[in-house]
Amino acid sequence: MKVYKIETVQHINASIEECWDFFSSPKNLQTITPDTMSFKIQDYDGQRMYPGQVITYTIKPLLGIKINWLTIITVSKQNEYFIDEQRFGPYALWHHKHFFEATANGTKMNDVVHYALPFGFLGRMMNSLIVKNKLKSIFDYRHRKIEELFHSK
Repeated sequence: MKVYKIETVQHINASIEECWDFFSSPKNLQTITPDTMSFKIQDYDGQRMYPGQVITYTIKPLLGIKINWLTIITVSKQNEYFIDEQRFGPYALWHHKHFFEATANGTKMNDVVHYALPFGFLGRMMNSLIVKNKLKSIFDYRHRKIEELFHSK
């Protein structure tokens, strides 16, 4: 299985507490996901993020095909980091770490995603042709949306 990595860093014009308040609420994931993905939370307990929390949602990443996705928050340390992992969904592996660090001008947020696709050689081809570019466009959208949300204050 070929494992790929995406890493992004963003400096946010907000305190670490403000950032944590926003990013630790699963309901805000829809806000920073492109509308073209048709992202919809199906079920979560309404609580702030905590280890063991289950979040289920649907997305339409390609050609309008609806996919169910279930993630679990495996680790969470307030104002520092959390990790979500896919338990059911489109990837053979999805492990997403979110780190937050206070800076002189606000907060540095670092996302690190390790992912793998099913279907061996076909999955590797799909990554090269479609998936890595789609993920890049999603993270680019998130970057712009976060800028809009936090820097327009």
